Amino acid sequence: MTNNPWEQALAELEKAASHTKVSKALLERLKTPDRVIEVTVPVVMDDGRTQVFHGYRVQHNNMRGPYKGGLRYHPKVNMDEVKALSFWMTMKNAIVGVPFGGGKGGITVDPKTLSEGELERLTRAFTRELTPYIGPELDIPAPDVNTNAKIMAWMRNEYARATGKDAPAVVTGKPIEKGGSEGRTEATGLGGFYVLAEIMKQTGRRKSGASVAIQGFGNVGKYLANYLKDAGFRIVALSDSKGGMYVKSGIPDLKAVAECKERSGKLAGCYCVGSVCDLSNMEALGGRDITSLETLTLPVDIAVPAALENAITKENAADVQAGIVLEMANGPTTREADEILKKKHTLVIPDVLANSGGVAVSYYEWYQNMHGETWKKDVVFKKLKRKMEGAARTVHEASKEYDVSLRDAAYIVALMRLAEA
Repeated sequence: MTNNPWEQALAELEKAASHTKVSKALLERLKTPDRVIEVTVPVVMDDGRTQVFHGYRVQHNNMRGPYKGGLRYHPKVNMDEVKALSFWMTMKNAIVGVPFGGGKGGITVDPKTLSEGELERLTRAFTRELTPYIGPELDIPAPDVNTNAKIMAWMRNEYARATGKDAPAVVTGKPIEKGGSEGRTEATGLGGFYVLAEIMKQTGRRKSGASVAIQGFGNVGKYLANYLKDAGFRIVALSDSKGGMYVKSGIPDLKAVAECKERSGKLAGCYCVGSVCDLSNMEALGGRDITSLETLTLPVDIAVPAALENAITKENAADVQAGIVLEMANGPTTREADEILKKKHTLVIPDVLANSGGVAVSYYEWYQNMHGETWKKDVVFKKLKRKMEGAARTVHEASKEYDVSLRDAAYIVALMRLAEA
């Protein structure tokens, strides 16, 4: 077996289907994306030379509504990854109960090597290539890895220039002043918190004082950490791609850590006591430096892969000590690792449930744009809480009914809803 994400997605589909009576026609349709778009994107760089980038958009399935899913800018973006991510979006939208199908896209690029002008020209050129295939009732992109509200604003503007009409709902995850929804920035992390709390409630697990290690301290990991800490969880480890920190008693000031990372560009060394954040505080806090991979094998109650796929593999799954793995990244656990964790009786809360808060609030943003409405943050969060807790309960009930893992149960729920469509 390999760690090819598309093969993993198909294997998850087959496994879930074995517990249901869904038709072979439905399964065959889900095994093949509706449309695969691959484009070359030439961009004039700041030094005058033209560089060609490769872009992708996969529209997996639209039986439940328009295609919906993010765009990522990353050096490892490739067709198999985007196909798998689009499939997972189809499943995720069905599980969380929003009227969308699944899509995903990206550009093979390290955006950290581009100036802001180059990034904008790349985004606008890519949008022009996608314009015939996207639209408020056709396919609605959103931010993902290394993309953000500013990039979505460029896309909305370029789509309007290309089509001659402004369509706020063509993308979600926009800045508030450009038609974005309040609460969208926090949505994925907050949704993960709601799911974790509900699953722990359903399984009778103690929340107060539970220790948490989070791999990935971008938008998702940062907000999740804060919501967990506010609810009485103990955040003992944080890491990014350059390393991180482990403080057994709990990291005291997450806001100071986030500000330190913003200044220095990395988490390593951000041991904060008061306004001072540096290595000199490490001993006083009883902390130590860790690698990104080490984050997931620490002696904690909950491990959270919140970065990229294939974080837990057959090489390190046996070393995972956490009783719960909360998958906030897409596809962070390989098939082999999943089997190892199951034998260890580790409770894995799957990505297609755990990180679906982002698309739930993307749906709220799209709805507000389509109906000319504007909702306050507290309204968005109340709706999100109900939706995420409801999805968590439905998946947990299916896991008991079919005597399967939460991952298999989530796919069963999705398949049944797709069959109804």
